[in-house]
Amino acid sequence: MAAATDSTTNLAELKGRVLAFARERDWEQFHAPKNLSMALAAEAGELMEHFLWSTPEASCAHVADPVKRAKIAEELADVVIYALEFANVAQIDVAAAIEAKMAANALKYPVEKAKGRSDKYTEL
Repeated sequence: MAAATDSTTNLAELKGRVLAFARERDWEQFHAPKNLSMALAAEAGELMEHFLWSTPEASCAHVADPVKRAKIAEELADVVIYALEFANVAQIDVAAAIEAKMAANALKYPVEKAKGRSDKYTEL
């Protein structure tokens, strides 16, 4: 079996693999939306920990360092796995949710007002 990559694996396949992993271990009983959202937040915190007290420039250096990058990739994988399992449990179509959110963001952050700015949409 070839290694999965972004260019060869679709979202439905990933969601299916995450669901199968949980089912094989009888973990669905623990995967209420509340628990998954908390696990997701905890894993996001572990990802952030790699950059705590770093400058923006140092954070870029961290992801370029092969050893640090591997650890960061593991934490990112944990975040995405919990997000996909949350989507499985909540029966959320991730692609449709992203598409809807991007459309809403485009309205809140029109290019002519937001380009090159980090202000919140209420401040544009």
